[in-house]
Amino acid sequence: MFGRLEKHPAVFLGVFVLWAVLCGGFGVEKALAKHGAAQEAKRAILVVAFGTSVPEAQKAYDAIDKRLGEAFPGVERRWAYTSGIIRKKLRSQGTAIDSPETALAKLMEDGFTHVAVLSLHVIPGAEFHDLYMNARLFTQMSGGFKKVTFAMPLLSSSEDMADVARAVTAAVPRERRPEEAVVFMGHGSEHHPADAFYTAMDALFQKQDRNLFLATVDGSPRFEDVLPVLESRKITKAYLIPFMVVAGDHARNDMAGDEADSWKSRLAAKGIAAVPVFRGMGEIPDVVDVWVRHLRSAVEALGTP
Repeated sequence: MFGRLEKHPAVFLGVFVLWAVLCGGFGVEKALAKHGAAQEAKRAILVVAFGTSVPEAQKAYDAIDKRLGEAFPGVERRWAYTSGIIRKKLRSQGTAIDSPETALAKLMEDGFTHVAVLSLHVIPGAEFHDLYMNARLFTQMSGGFKKVTFAMPLLSSSEDMADVARAVTAAVPRERRPEEAVVFMGHGSEHHPADAFYTAMDALFQKQDRNLFLATVDGSPRFEDVLPVLESRKITKAYLIPFMVVAGDHARNDMAGDEADSWKSRLAAKGIAAVPVFRGMGEIPDVVDVWVRHLRSAVEALGTP
């Protein structure tokens, strides 16, 4: 009988359940009752970053994690990296970091019902929107989370921009003189409208100090836009500082590498001495406070467990 019904899965399942109940299948009844029972609320925080495989850059993430532990004591906290390349490289070095989707699946398996997701991205670009869409799906599946909330990336409002501008400007090396330039390196997102945050931040820096600039690796403004301005103002020295969470591969190669196309080398070719500063924004407490503010709103939106 069952052999013929296996060709029709829906019919087979219905017949099997009916057969189990008729034969005294109280296990099925108990399982259904358990499924319908109210699940105890358990809250967690998932911190999502692009990731880094540079050991020296990890201290920025460590500083953020320490601050989050202080701000949200007693709340389960886990990390995930969006970069598959970084995760693969770390695995080869013996360190396992989950993707956001794997981390969420593990939280669900561990019985957490309410999750606040903190994006450590600088702008709400493509990676943040992918994270948002995928995490929301975990509330729509059977047995999924009761609620998922999101803490926005670093630059999400004019208030964020003003706070970050003040924080990173205050963290510029004190020995820098007014006639010397500071060029912040952002990542950029050439094909996403959120890239406009970088142009807005550059304007904000210029308003604070005419020799503060922001340029991006893959977006606008470009470093090519800054070079002529530095030359026209006869700048002889420029500090190069990452406008990124960590001072990772981009900072150590694209910004301060010895290759001819690095920002440091291109400045040297113009007779401008470059002073790289290897400090990610995650190492600046006042910048981290902006992420904490975003996360606090997301945790509060989860409700009381």
